[in-house]
Formats: sequence, C-alpha cells, structure tokens
Amino acid sequence: MEESTQPIFPHFCSESNSASDFTDTPLRIKAVKDKIIDLDFIPAYDFCCNLVNQLVSLGRENDALAAINGFNAIALRNNAGNKELEDFRAALLYIKTGVLIHNGDTDAALLAAAECLNILAQDVKRRDEAFLNILAGLLYSIAGLHISMGKYRQAEREIEKSAKIFERLARSDAQRYGAAHIMAVDRATKTHLSKVKQAEMLAALHIASDTYMKDVNAGVENAAANLVDSLETVGKTLMQMGKEREAVQYFTRALKYLTKIETEFTPRQLELSVELGEALLGVKSSREKGVHLLNTLLHKASRLNADDIHKKIVDILYNAKNHGSDILGFWHKLFPR
Repeated sequence: MEESTQPIFPHFCSESNSASDFTDTPLRIKAVKDKIIDLDFIPAYDFCCNLVNQLVSLGRENDALAAINGFNAIALRNNAGNKELEDFRAALLYIKTGVLIHNGDTDAALLAAAECLNILAQDVKRRDEAFLNILAGLLYSIAGLHISMGKYRQAEREIEKSAKIFERLARSDAQRYGAAHIMAVDRATKTHLSKVKQAEMLAALHIASDTYMKDVNAGVENAAANLVDSLETVGKTLMQMGKEREAVQYFTRALKYLTKIETEFTPRQLELSVELGEALLGVKSSREKGVHLLNTLLHKASRLNADDIHKKIVDILYNAKNHGSDILGFWHKLFPR
C-alpha cells in the first residue's frame, strides 16, 4: 500500500522562497498580516503553503498549525463578505488537513477537511481556479486518508474526481498543475488495485469462515474461536467497503458464537459489541438501535474499567449526533447526481 500519511499540499504550490524569512525566527503572525490581506488568492495561498511546508520540513508542525490558525483568525476578522478571504480560509483548512495527515491525526484531519468542504459547498456551481484548486487538492488528501483506513471504494471515487479537476486545471496552466494531475492519476491507479485486492481478500475470508463453520459442526477444537475471529474480520472489511448492512450480519454471528465460548461478558465481547453498534449506526433503518446499544455498552465499559473502549464509544456517539466529519454529505452537495 502507498504511504498516505505524507503532507501532499506542497506538491500543488509553486516553488517560492517568499516565506523563508519567517521560519528562522519565532512566528509573528502580525508581521505578515498586511502581506496576506493585500495579496490575491493564488499568491496568498502559495505563500502560506510554502511557509507551512518549510515549518513541517523543520519538524515544527505545532508552529505550522499555529500559523494556519493565526492566518485564519485574520481572515475571519477581515472577511465581511469578501469572497477571496473566504477562499483563503478554505485554503488554510486544506493546508491544515495536510499537516494533520502528516501528524497522523486522522480524526482532526477529517474534521478540518469537512470544514473546508462546508465552505466550498456554499456555492457548488463555481468553477473558477481558486475553487477548483482547493477542491482538487483536498479530494486528493481525503482520498489518502480513506486509503489509510482501508476505505478504497470511497477513496477511488475521490481520487478520480481529483484527477479530473487537476486535468482541467492543467489544460490552462500545465506548469502549475501538470505534476499534480500526474500524482492524482498515479494514486487513482494504486487505489483501484488496492480495491481489487481488498475484494479478493474478502472472498478468501468468506471461504475461511465457511471452513471454520464446518469445523465447528464437526466438533474440532478451537474451531469456534477461529470462526469468531474470521467473522469479525469479514465484518470489519465490509465496514471499510461501506457495506454496513452486511457487516451487521457478520458481527451479530460472531457475537453469537463468542457468547457460547465466553459465558461471562468480557472485554472481547465488549469490543465486538461496539463494532456491531457502529455498523448499526451506518444503516438508516437501524440507527436508533445502534445508539441504544452503544449507550448500554457505555455502562458495561465502565464496569469493566475499559477506559479506551469507553472513550471510543463516546467519540462514536458524539460524531453520530453531530454528524462528525460528514464528508459524504458534502460530497453529495458538491457533486449531485
């Protein structure tokens, strides 16, 4: 699998040393305030992109995030309906997504990406360079995140759209966008191959599960434990593929056999039950059932002193209530059928 946790935003910026004066001293956002506010979108975008790239290359990710947040605050204060500053804010969120990807902070990166998409989705009919520039790069980033999560089906859709947008941009400015287009096409190819391999792996897991089921019926020792592990892996793979309804069936079957092995409620049963609850949330007709199950599991996690699982449940419920990083929702706004 390709490395998808590298910062990719520098590849879409023009090379410039305009930001170098600000990386060898403590960051002073006010010192560059006028420079940013007075620049047109593309120069301002390139300036910030290259500044953040330099800071990340020096291992100063926290300074990079501080710079982004500082510029965002400046843009908010001076926005007042200014379209270019709103585009600049979206670009900052895109750049922030890249830094968070580099830091391995998937949840925060998805939230930043969703916030950026929310801004872009305010006018889905736009086709100007600033809009397409940010959208194509952000889709490339989001695809990389979904690749790292094994969600190849979703990633393939995103990276193919990114490649098409970069192709369009490269027609008018090959020097700036040509390399980005090639990168997006390369990632699209790799993503498709990964999706095919995932499908092949799922087929092999189905065969393994059928074999373990026969062993269980024949009374083979440890066959039930192997069956539980296999059914759970099938469920997880289906979740990655966006097939939550099918995943529910496999997690339910896995729990059925696990409770026969472990008569008392165990941390293993808790983990598997959480996976079932998360799958239920992904199916509209069983969403409420998933919420109820996860709320019940919160108390069980507390009794088992399973703090990590308790936190995971809280995060799942919070994201379900607040729609978390609703990438798919914004996707449908930007690319209606």
